[in-house]
Amino acid sequence: MRPLTDEETEKLFKKLAHYIGDNIRLLIDREDGNYCFRYHKDRVYYCNEELMKQAATISRKELISFGTCLGKFTKAQKFFLHITALDYLAPYAKWRVWLKPTAEQQFLYGNNVLKNGVGRMTEGTGNFIYLFKLSTIK
Repeated sequence: MRPLTDEETEKLFKKLAHYIGDNIRLLIDREDGNYCFRYHKDRVYYCNEELMKQAATISRKELISFGTCLGKFTKAQKFFLHITALDYLAPYAKWRVWLKPTAEQQFLYGNNVLKNGVGRMTEGTGNFIYLFKLSTIK
């Protein structure tokens, strides 16, 4: 477990900027504590600083995982996000689309979302969107 290098941090933030834009600082400076990114076995973990300090007491060979895995670096040093990052990135998403219940099933089976299946969407929607159920609107 180690801090990210400058090159790794740049690649991570560039990827996160596609999805959450300038809200990256909200991901780090949270009200419930200080959070950080750590590199361990080609994976980037997002965790509370207290958890990071506790995990530092365990040797690298014995440490399997800690915090939430945001993604991994390939051997070609490309960064890919994992699905486990969605819970942390979705609240800060730039573009969102809410699907009607009839379109949810079609999308899950691999079909395209038709215009009549969209319940609501943010303005200026581009690439890197998040799909939500219409029932998740509060």
